[in-house]
Amino acid sequence: MRYITLFILTFLFWMLLTLSVSLPALLAGAAVALLSALIFGPYFDLSLHKFIQPQRYFWLIIYLLIFIWECIKANFDVAYRVLHPAMPIKPGIVKVPLNISSETGRAFLANSITMTPGTISVDIVDDILYVHWIYVSSEDPEVYTRKISGRFERYIKKIFE
Repeated sequence: MRYITLFILTFLFWMLLTLSVSLPALLAGAAVALLSALIFGPYFDLSLHKFIQPQRYFWLIIYLLIFIWECIKANFDVAYRVLHPAMPIKPGIVKVPLNISSETGRAFLANSITMTPGTISVDIVDDILYVHWIYVSSEDPEVYTRKISGRFERYIKKIFE
């Protein structure tokens, strides 16, 4: 079922990219979608059952709004640290425990953290995400976990699990 879902998603994406319903475009799109489904199918874990649930799209929209807001805040924070004469940074690598079981959800969270200025996901080992943070404001794992992944993880879990 995952191959069919991936084929459909890839084919729809192709159609959106080309904006053409000519026979050559449809055949090329089908070939690309089929090849993508065969190659990446084993790594794709979003089933058709999950794909057609409308509440996942609702949570995705909410997540995107929160992600954009967090990126804006982080941009101002990093700009402040760069422009401040004393350059108040306290870099470090912190261990963030993960509550997401889906591999896709974990990758989505790690990429979201990396795309937020001031943080870079370094590695995921078992249920721990290692994050390099420009300003480690607390040594308490609960506090920095809430600051780094707290808002993202809750919504990503609703989207991918």
